[in-house]
This record gives sequence, structure tokens and C-alpha cells, in this order.
Amino acid sequence: MTEPRTALAGRWAATVDRARGHRDGPDPAPYAANLLRRWAEPQRRYHTTDHLTAVLDRIDELADHADDLPAVQLAAWFHDAVYRPERSENEERSAALAERALPELGLDPARTAEVARLVRLTVTHDPAPGDRNGAVLCDADLAVLAGTPEAYAAYAAAVRAEYDFVPDPDFRTGRAAVLRQLLALPRLFRTPPAHDRWEEPARRNLTTELALLDSGRS
Repeated sequence: MTEPRTALAGRWAATVDRARGHRDGPDPAPYAANLLRRWAEPQRRYHTTDHLTAVLDRIDELADHADDLPAVQLAAWFHDAVYRPERSENEERSAALAERALPELGLDPARTAEVARLVRLTVTHDPAPGDRNGAVLCDADLAVLAGTPEAYAAYAAAVRAEYDFVPDPDFRTGRAAVLRQLLALPRLFRTPPAHDRWEEPARRNLTTELALLDSGRS
């Protein structure tokens, strides 16, 4: 169930407050409203406020493994803030949005830069060794891959719906390339608890979807 917008706005405000060290600054509410409008755009079927809520919840579960939890949480808010399925620069545009908005909210340059770096990292979901913030964000974003077969099928269908303008043969080719890129990673999940809980079911789901795509049945 979608978390109410007011609850999400409250989570945003609390994160901004921590990120700027509990110092006074501009009201975060208008920024939350802008982001939530973006996450509710009509072209979205998977990259919705449900996805945002799920990523924030998984970050909470993995919080002890982040070096800068507020930065990771802010990156979750921004990582799909700009989303047009037909365009390839969504992550870059989302990072640029964070680079504009966060200084206005009173965040320091170093933390703003870290949020933008994390948003850009979601292009590959391949954080470097020792990148604890990146590991937490990427693990939270990929946690959907480890759902039950039914939940994963719903996720895959929602992704397909976002690309309904792409003919089936082209979609199967592109989607299969994405799945192969993920399966080629030495580890899908980098934090120990995420790896222990989600690695095996995620790889099983990805392999099943890839087989369906290769057979032309998805």
C-alpha cells in the first residue's frame, strides 16, 4: 500500500533536518511537494511513490551499514526524481536536480556532492569496494529483485508497462541486456545482510525472467 503523501513528506523533512545538522533553513515542505509530484507522474508504473517508499524502508533496514545515512536517504528521494522511459539521461538529470535543490535547502557542498554521486551510481548499481553509502543505496534499490515469484512478476509487468511504446522484440532485447548486466555482477548485493537475504532469490528471479525473454514468452 502506498504510504500517505503526508507521511512521506514527514520522512523527507526529518531527513533534511538531520542532513543540515539541525540548523535552521528553508522550509523543506515545498521541496517534498515537488518531489512527490514527480514520483506520481502518469508515465510511471514501477518508478512510483510505492518504489520510493520501498527503497526508503530497505535503507532503514540497512542503516547500520551506511557512513552517511542522511545522504543515502536523500539520494533515494532523488534517484528517480526525473524519469522519462524514452530517455537515457534520467540519472544525470536527477543528480543535477539534487545539486540545485540541496544547496537551497542549506546542505553543505560535501554532502550535496555525495548525494549526487550516489544518484549517478544507480546507473550501474556497481559500487566500488568500501563504498558503504553506495552499497546501501544500491542494495535497497535492487531489493525488489528478491521478491516472491508473484511479486517479481508484478514488478516485471510494471516495468514493461512503462515501456509500452517499445515493440515487443526490441523490449525483449533491451531488457535481456539489462538482466545479463545484473547477473554478471560478482554480487548483486554488497552489504552482508542484503547479500544473505536477497542474493539467491534475486538471481533465481532474474534467471527465470531472462529465460522467458529469450524464449519470446515474456
